[in-house]
Amino acid sequence: MSVNTVQIPKTLPIVPIKNKVLFPGTALPLQIGRKDTAQLMQRIYKSVDNKDSKYLVGCVPVKPPAPTTTNSEQTNTFSKKVNEEILNQSTPTSELHEYGCAARIIRLERPELQDLAISLKSTGRELFIILQDLKLPVQMLTQLQRFIDGASAGSLADLLLNAIKEELGERDDASTEGDDIADLTRRLQEAGLTPEADKAAQRELKRLKRMHPTQAEYQIVRTYLEWLSEIPWSKGTSDTIDIDKARSQLEEDHYGLEAVKKRILEFLAVLKLKNDMKGPILCLLGPPGVGKTSLGKSIANALGRKFHRISLGGVRDEAEIRGHRRTYLGAMPGLIAQGLRRVGVNNPVFLLGHLSLHGDPSAALLEVLDPEQNNTFNDHYLNVPLDLSKVLFIATANQIDPISPPLLDRMELIRISGYTFEEKVHIANRHLLPKQIKYHGLEPGYVNISDEVLLKIATGYTCEAGVRNLEREIAGVCRAKAVEYAYANDNGKKDTYRPEVTINDIVTILGVEKFNNDIAERTTNPGVVTGLAWTATGSGGILFIEATQMPGKGNLKLTGKSKLGEVIKESAQISISWVRAHSFQLGITTASTESTFFSQRDVHIHFPSGAVAKDGPSAGVALITALVSLFTHRCVPPTTAMTGEITLRGQVLPVGGIKEKIIAAHRAGINKVILPSRNRKDVDGDVPVNVKENIKIVYVDNVYDVLQAAFDGEKIWMELSSIVGVENEDKESAYSVISEGLRHLELIAS
Repeated sequence: MSVNTVQIPKTLPIVPIKNKVLFPGTALPLQIGRKDTAQLMQRIYKSVDNKDSKYLVGCVPVKPPAPTTTNSEQTNTFSKKVNEEILNQSTPTSELHEYGCAARIIRLERPELQDLAISLKSTGRELFIILQDLKLPVQMLTQLQRFIDGASAGSLADLLLNAIKEELGERDDASTEGDDIADLTRRLQEAGLTPEADKAAQRELKRLKRMHPTQAEYQIVRTYLEWLSEIPWSKGTSDTIDIDKARSQLEEDHYGLEAVKKRILEFLAVLKLKNDMKGPILCLLGPPGVGKTSLGKSIANALGRKFHRISLGGVRDEAEIRGHRRTYLGAMPGLIAQGLRRVGVNNPVFLLGHLSLHGDPSAALLEVLDPEQNNTFNDHYLNVPLDLSKVLFIATANQIDPISPPLLDRMELIRISGYTFEEKVHIANRHLLPKQIKYHGLEPGYVNISDEVLLKIATGYTCEAGVRNLEREIAGVCRAKAVEYAYANDNGKKDTYRPEVTINDIVTILGVEKFNNDIAERTTNPGVVTGLAWTATGSGGILFIEATQMPGKGNLKLTGKSKLGEVIKESAQISISWVRAHSFQLGITTASTESTFFSQRDVHIHFPSGAVAKDGPSAGVALITALVSLFTHRCVPPTTAMTGEITLRGQVLPVGGIKEKIIAAHRAGINKVILPSRNRKDVDGDVPVNVKENIKIVYVDNVYDVLQAAFDGEKIWMELSSIVGVENEDKESAYSVISEGLRHLELIAS
């Protein structure tokens, strides 16, 4: 092929260079310190008529001299002396390399306090001729010629690499790299970064431009810049707080929960008036399936904000909240930064679910949930302050005990108790049944379930505080009706399809009842008492206690020790001690048998349903009643349940979870509940009216009140005056009885 080139003379002045090499297509600045070399270069440069033609010289590297000493200091000193020096004196040809490069003198100047500075630029003609001999593609040689002629300001090596990639079909990589950097720059400009974030982004962007895409750190820096560009630093939604709309939204989405709705409306009203997010963080505390997550969604809808749920269940590392440092392989931002990126706004509603199930990232959560600190939240991956003050955080938890006190101090608890059967029927009619009908491809009216049938499903096939299992059972009924409808439709017998679901159909579809009424089936036996407990899931439950006695050595045995907590074991010890101290007054022992009665008997207390963990002081009154029932051979009605903590002096102390326990009793068919007097306020404020109408609640202050209420008003103990008058016929015996009674009083006082 013919190429128009600049003619290079056959003979060129040779400029030997030491310690440097001039490659084709590159420029090489040099400092000239020797006078003869400087004079020669100036003479050459002045002899050219047209200064724009750039006089040509030949640059040939000098072979390094053979080392004459092993002393490293001498070698380093010699290298520093000859570095950046051009030799113009007579140099033996044996010391020159065989190949050199023609170059133009593009700049020659002499600063006042510096040596002569010269800049050489290779013509690249030699390499071009070699490439022609290699018979490379014409398109590649044409691009190379344009570059050599000065049409391109890039590097010859980059141009050659791009030409080879284009020939191999990989040319888009270089252009894509440039496009990606330009796109990243544009996205960073449009992201509205804070000054600190913008400073970090510009620093990393400069680093990225100097890197080659094949470098290991290139993708790390690029990913970091992408995260910075996608975080919503200044993008948000406008709040539309309408109290009436919020009230309607809550009433539409949730049945019951009046106290919870009231507190949420108060929170929204204060938020509207203050116009800032500095306030208590709401924590919805309740058993699974009672609607904690859906309440958070309703709050987001009422505010017109985006909603995002972050599950903290199983989170054990602080880095999962704060993010990993970029020095680690596979580092990524924390859950908070990921949530902001996903929703795309800086003021969403974040629901922190399962707060009581996390490991120990409490230190990170303290900063997230503290309004005084979260405006400068530091994610370890981003390494720039992140403003979370506009985010509305709502937490949910099933239990309060696993939450650390400092974290609990930053939140306001809103307790959500379980639902009654009547509330479950309303929820099923309004929400669960229409949802499952639509989910299974049916039309409204294709499945009709009466309240009686829904109540049967709730009582016979579920035993929970929430409605999740109820929804699963309703889904099973809908699947069965979908099969019936599809069969009738395929066979042209739509008229035979029956949308109504009866109680008999429920037995056919769901099988036999999974949960029976334990209370109704229990027989009346001495030593058997029904207690009320608060389970680990936050719901109430029935706790059966069975006691029996046998000949032995006065030992107390508790079954199910692996599932019994330390507190309930202590309650059992307190109960047996109180009964032994008052055995004479209760008629269990006489003066002659008191010293040997308990030492010759072992007592065994059993808690059925041993697979369920039990703990807490609530079973104290039930344990004492079971022991008294056992030793006095009196029976407690199975429909009577009780709860309360006891002391050695016989006082009954208040306990928690009253609403959950009474609802559980109502669920189990209990018609009489014995409670501590100091829990009266909990009953008046929290327990639904329909539940209180169906259950008789008896308030007690001490153990004697408990026993009288448990045995249907029967007074089974003797007063002190009666004890004194038992043997008043004999004065000596009377004194003995009085001293016995005083001894019992001393035991009680102790």
